[in-house]
Amino acid sequence: MGAISGYILAIAWGMPAVRGDMDQFTDKQGAEFILNTEPVSQIIRVEFGGEVVAESAKALLLRESSRVPVYYFPRADVNLDLFERTELTTLCPFKGIAHYWNLQAGERSAENAAWSYKSPDESVPEIEGYISFYWDRMDAWFADGEPIHTPDPERAVSGINPLMDWTMNEAWEASSNSDLVQKFSRCLVNNGIPVHRFRLIIRTLHPLLYARVFSWTHGQDTVTEFEADLAVIESDEFLNSPFAAIIDGASGVRRRLDVDNPQLDYPVLKDLKEQGITDYVAMPVAFSDGQVNVFSITTDRPGGFSTEDLGYIYEIMPLFSRLVEMHYVRRTAETILDTYLGKQTGRRVLDGKIKRGDGDNVYAVIWFCDLRNSTPLSESMERSDFLAMLNQFLEAMAGAVLDNGGEVLRYIGDAALAIFPITGDVGLATPEATRKAAKAARDAIKRMGEVNAARRNAGDEEIGFGIGLHLGDVTYGNIGAPTRLEFTVIGAAANEAARIESLTKTLGEPVLMSAKFNECYPSKLRSVGKHDLRGVPGTHEVFTFPAG
Repeated sequence: MGAISGYILAIAWGMPAVRGDMDQFTDKQGAEFILNTEPVSQIIRVEFGGEVVAESAKALLLRESSRVPVYYFPRADVNLDLFERTELTTLCPFKGIAHYWNLQAGERSAENAAWSYKSPDESVPEIEGYISFYWDRMDAWFADGEPIHTPDPERAVSGINPLMDWTMNEAWEASSNSDLVQKFSRCLVNNGIPVHRFRLIIRTLHPLLYARVFSWTHGQDTVTEFEADLAVIESDEFLNSPFAAIIDGASGVRRRLDVDNPQLDYPVLKDLKEQGITDYVAMPVAFSDGQVNVFSITTDRPGGFSTEDLGYIYEIMPLFSRLVEMHYVRRTAETILDTYLGKQTGRRVLDGKIKRGDGDNVYAVIWFCDLRNSTPLSESMERSDFLAMLNQFLEAMAGAVLDNGGEVLRYIGDAALAIFPITGDVGLATPEATRKAAKAARDAIKRMGEVNAARRNAGDEEIGFGIGLHLGDVTYGNIGAPTRLEFTVIGAAANEAARIESLTKTLGEPVLMSAKFNECYPSKLRSVGKHDLRGVPGTHEVFTFPAG
């Protein structure tokens, strides 16, 4: 774009023309990224709240691809008495760190309405110390006394960003953030941007994890995913990293590592320099709710990233952030549903089975377990001690169920309801389901043995428990009020499993199984006789594991 076309654009925007040609950066595919400042021939005046905010014959006009042009004013021509410095900073990877000011004139105020680059990047050194203003936050703009109007953002200088087509047309095909990072990294390299490593850290809503970290390195086929637990935020490696600084509010970090006396203010930069990395950039990835995540890129190309490299990436980051957020929200929903409903129940919700009355008939093993003497224990123990004991019990029970292919449907105070398996053909019992349930029961006994050994050593009372296993038809469905639903098992078989479990108290056996369970279990069980089950007609033979 030369001076003539730049002059035509200036007239179309209602702005004064500027002298000189516009610099442009062209990659090997012919795409242009435009970043240029030009001296303005007119006197530019800005007004706000009845005051002249700035008036100068030495203003600069900065043009940047896909963004409206902005004026920069020398400090000497700005009414600094109207400004108050704020804590906000932002990082433009090819202009530097911007600092912001609030504007107050009479009764009028505008937050973070002006900004300045104290130490701009070498690509635009001429704006050092100059101040600029948001077009739409000022009341009026004038050139040689004639009003000029806010440029139309859709008519901003437009270089052809080679990443935009991919972002708009192909990025949506990514199935996850891991897939997105891989596809994006390859897109950067395919378009001549020399990325050696791309890393994305996303803070996550998870009871055990702080963040997920996705890393792609040039030359590898896959993205590595690392789950950072909550302890990571206390580690020196994290606390002294650019990631921690950005999450704490820093606008971004860029460090050239192949220059004389590079700024190595983070330990990771020393490691990267030793590996031959020449440039490092880390910036926020902001979600719509304000959550701040971080991405970083490195290169080993002599001279580091070019202005156009970073410009292309910077332009598409808002869209990229929304794609990251979309996959994050999906995965967060899965994590929450898995944690609070269970994997298979959560999958049902995500598949759309959310209406009251949605459900399936299943023929499955029903597991019911209960803590012994919970009422007197809760009355005699400190609340925190009782909750800790309850969690020990439920962790042993639920852990055994989950590790052996079962689904914990719900916790009922100090009891838990589970099934093996959740799906299956009605009326067909498979030995596999009973085998899994029996294995889980043995696993639970072992875990509780370890828990009670630790409690004895600590001088605490042991935990008693019972497990009842039954096989039968149940409805696995969505019940409750229209605005408060839950998935659970409904049916006589579920009640019978609870009644069988209650017999463990009187028979002194930690695990009891029904006759139906025994019929389908592939190994031999030991009968402990026929007994009445409260609320269930007739007498019922129950079984347990063989002695020894």
